[in-house]
Amino acid sequence: MPLFVLTCLDHKNGLDRRMAARPKHLAYVDQHLDMVRFAGPMLDDEGQMAGSLFIIEAEDKAAVEAFSAADPYRTSDVFASVEIRGFKLTVGKLP
Repeated sequence: MPLFVLTCLDHKNGLDRRMAARPKHLAYVDQHLDMVRFAGPMLDDEGQMAGSLFIIEAEDKAAVEAFSAADPYRTSDVFASVEIRGFKLTVGKLP
């Protein structure tokens, strides 16, 4: 199955919004571990969460778009931008 990188950048000064939505976001991701291979927050220069990065295995880009659209971070307007790109694993391996 194809791999995708889902890169999401938070709105500037949006840490409070992120933290408010975080429990629902983590529960949502937990429900989709069949497709989420790796995920975690991206950090700003001060070490604060400022975005999210996912490696997702899915049938197609539309499935990743659907996953992203329903993410509580997305529905709570945490993200200023969202980008989905195909990914080819060359070094390393998936669990």
